[in-house]
This record gives sequence, structure tokens and C-alpha cells, in this order.
Amino acid sequence: MTSEPVRIAMWSGPRNISTAMMRSFGSRSDCAVTDEPFYGAFLHKTGFRQPLADQIIAAMDIDWNSVADSMRGPVPDGKAIWYQKHMPHHMVDGVSITDFPDHRHAFLIRDPDHVVASYAAKHVEVTPDDLGYERQLTFIDHAAQITGKAPIILDSADIVQDPERHLKALCAALEIDWDPAMLSWEAGGRKTDGIWASHWYNRVVETTTFGESKDGRPMLTQAQQKVVDRCQMFYNQMSEHRLKVL
Repeated sequence: MTSEPVRIAMWSGPRNISTAMMRSFGSRSDCAVTDEPFYGAFLHKTGFRQPLADQIIAAMDIDWNSVADSMRGPVPDGKAIWYQKHMPHHMVDGVSITDFPDHRHAFLIRDPDHVVASYAAKHVEVTPDDLGYERQLTFIDHAAQITGKAPIILDSADIVQDPERHLKALCAALEIDWDPAMLSWEAGGRKTDGIWASHWYNRVVETTTFGESKDGRPMLTQAQQKVVDRCQMFYNQMSEHRLKVL
């Protein structure tokens, strides 16, 4: 008798080592990965202007229900695990975390000052809504209601500081086997990367493991600091409940 595949929905804000985490899971021989499947639908619905927006919309399925059905459907290549990288702020047209009751949900967070600084390095303007902190907190509440358990929350700074310990804890929380292959990967792009990789993934494609921890606070403009201040409360609430590793 074949066991049911494990579908993992990792809900992350942008600029949050989410692609490195996708690389980590993609290094497992038993795991398929999918990169932000609702991004095209989000851009089409909102008209939000992001780099390569027209190409993304043209290349992706932009029907919300169709994408959701796909994420609940057959796992690519018949793998035992399906890691889906999702952004809470992409979910704006009636589809949300509650439409995935059989997924195992986890949440990746990062201090907003580093997120905003990373956006600034790409010369992209950013607003609090673009970062999705408030919606991510809402989804965490929904996940707790769906599962009746404490949500699985990881801080990117913790992972970068000690990848093995935190990834082992994540696998345990997700009730999947630990695989040391998750600690490293080959440099370069992947066919599973979204077409936005050419703009956003230039640093990730050069990596072979999680990067080094960044100490101190980045320098921000007054406008950027206001964005941080709007997001900080939501981040702090999520951080209080992040996965503790002994």
C-alpha cells in the first residue's frame, strides 16, 4: 500500500532566504519543489508592477482555482514530498491557506529591517503590504485552527546561524525524515525556478549552502524605516512563537 505524499506549504515574505530554503528541500532525492505558483495570478489580479511582470503573467497559470487545484493534485515526478514556496501577500482573490487543509504548513520569517534593505539593494520601492507580515500572521492563526497545533515558525536568522540544527527541527516538526542533503546544493539555476529568477535570484544561483549571518542593523532611509516600523509589530508577534531548538 502506497502512503500519501506529503505536501508542504512554506509561507514566506519576500527577500527572506525563501529561495535558499527551496534549494535545500530540492536537494532531497524524494522531494519536488514549486516556486511561487500564485505569483502570475497575483500580478494579473492586482496590476502590481514588478520586474518582468508581463512575462510572468504570460508564462503562468493565472486562474486562482486552477492553481489551487494543481497544488492539491498529483505530485511532480511522483515524489514522496512536495515543497511549495508560497507568499502570503500573493493570496488576494479568495484563495488562502484555508484552501489547503491537507498541507503541512510552515512559516519563514525575517526581521523587517533586513527585508527592506534587501529590497532597496534591488532598487525596488516597497510598502508594508508588499512584505505580507500582517497576512502571514493571519495565516499562522488559520494554520493553528486547521491543525489544532502550534504553528511551525522559523526565523531565517536562526537558520543561517545554525542550518543543521534548525533544519533537523523543521523536519521533525513536519514529521518527515531528516536528510543531510538539505545542507548543500549545486550552484546555478533550476528548471523549477520562476522566470523572475533572472532579476531576483542572482545571489542565490551562486550559492551552494546557506549564507553567513549578518550582524548589526542595515542603514535605511527615513521612508524605508517607516516601512520597517509598520511591519515590526507583526514580526515580533510571530517571532515569539518561532520554533525553539535545544
